[in-house]
Amino acid sequence: MNRIDQLQEFLKATPNDNFLQHALALEYIKIDNDQEAKMLFEKILQNEPTYVGSYYHLGKLLERLDEVAGAISIYETGMQQAKLVKDSHSYNELQGALEDLTE
Repeated sequence: MNRIDQLQEFLKATPNDNFLQHALALEYIKIDNDQEAKMLFEKILQNEPTYVGSYYHLGKLLERLDEVAGAISIYETGMQQAKLVKDSHSYNELQGALEDLTE
């Protein structure tokens, strides 16, 4: 059983587990299944806007898909959420990604 199959199996038991969904999205990125990864990241953030780790990865994915405006929006929203939960590390990481993209 490969990693994707394992994560999907775990998700059957806990379908709303953000950590497992995030891990599955990262696995999809590894095999260039960008659309599945994008859908998972969006689902995570819709259900739990303060799951700040997903903003960075979704933003990078959108950059790779040449969806620059979407990436900018995701980074900005992620920065707002990181500030709300007082996660300065994630805030700085998102800010750096935004600056790299817009400069």
